[in-house]
Amino acid sequence: MPIGEFGGAPPLAAEGSPALTTPLYWMYEMAHASLNPARAVTDATKILFQNPLNPWTHTEVGKSLAAACELFERTTRRYGKPEWGLDETEVNGVRTLVEVRSIWEKPFCRLLYFDRKLTRPLRAPQPRVLIVAPMSGHYATLLRGTVEAFLPTHEVYITDWADARMVPLSEGRFDLEDYVDYLIEMLHVLGGNMHVIAVCQPSVPVVVAVSVMEARRDPFVPLSMTLMGGPIDTRRNPTAVNQLAKERGIEWFRHNVISKVPFPHPGMMRDVYPGFLQLNGFISMNLDRHMDAHKALFANLVKGDGDLVDKHREFYDEYLAVMDLTAEYYLQTVDLVFVKHALPKGEMTHRGNPVDPAKIRRVALMTVEGEKDDISGLGQTEATHGLCTSIPDHRRVHYVQKGVGHYGVFNGSRFRAEIVPRISDFMVSAASTRLSLVAAAE
Repeated sequence: MPIGEFGGAPPLAAEGSPALTTPLYWMYEMAHASLNPARAVTDATKILFQNPLNPWTHTEVGKSLAAACELFERTTRRYGKPEWGLDETEVNGVRTLVEVRSIWEKPFCRLLYFDRKLTRPLRAPQPRVLIVAPMSGHYATLLRGTVEAFLPTHEVYITDWADARMVPLSEGRFDLEDYVDYLIEMLHVLGGNMHVIAVCQPSVPVVVAVSVMEARRDPFVPLSMTLMGGPIDTRRNPTAVNQLAKERGIEWFRHNVISKVPFPHPGMMRDVYPGFLQLNGFISMNLDRHMDAHKALFANLVKGDGDLVDKHREFYDEYLAVMDLTAEYYLQTVDLVFVKHALPKGEMTHRGNPVDPAKIRRVALMTVEGEKDDISGLGQTEATHGLCTSIPDHRRVHYVQKGVGHYGVFNGSRFRAEIVPRISDFMVSAASTRLSLVAAAE
């Protein structure tokens, strides 16, 4: 979860008028609007130099001008929420249509269900999986590959977190405790017999939610939880992101990265950590790589290499689509997870009550880490096992995927070939063991 790698926004400009206290977002909106005429001109120019009837279209100069126009347009546009694009999958060798629909909704999240339109009954029920997407800047569609990998053999649900700038101020606050409440309510709606997968940032609230449910002896506690590249204990093998939080402290983030949503967004005047600042942080971590990628895009546009151009567009259409986070959620997460390390220190609370992962007994635990993860260092997710001391050894698994970074923990060829089968086997084992334990208790 990037927390300000970009070095921070300008300090607060003034006190008094809400529009002046945090002007950066307002300035960004005005700058973006001021580029609209230039964007219109470059769009027209691009069309002109891609028209096959224009003799310049087939020259090096014409191709270069069209490529430059596309590059300008892509680097100045606002990227909206991407579509899922998962219209079908294959279940037991049969092509199966998929309908994505919301089955539960609150102001800051929807619970999506990937409804597979099966044409024949399954020989055996498949595991039901709730994937908890990170609320750390990108939309849930960043996990498109994760969902796609599980769809053939699992019944899949996912959290679809809302962009805070689109939620009216009248809907109230949303903080880390609300996040935990949302997760618990979703598990109740799903009615039990569920497995939970937390990708990156949600690892902490998932552990908190399951701990709270176990303390209450909640019958809808999940069968298993799989935590992937999560910042459970960032004191272990700290990364640059973790060091920054430690050095800056929560007040620096409060005064340097929080702004008010400007007009005309529905969430006008809501305090948020803006998506464009987050994007600045994402890109600055690997600036050279992104610059090289856009140079390559220009060259491939001129050459007419459609496959490489499409791959670039597909990746950056997702990567550059970001959302705002509520200030209270963002600051609470930075403070408790990255600065105070509340969960591993045993100091985490929920609604005033202590959170004790040692209460977790009925839920199997799997942790997955990437060997080259530069966001959540090796050992940070594994630390969960030291907290959940009441889970029997035969119901816990830790796996390190060789040769992958943070993104490779939940996406890519190695994820599909090596991580997904292990998680699936773990879920089947967790479910059968739970049934055995229930039978023994009876």
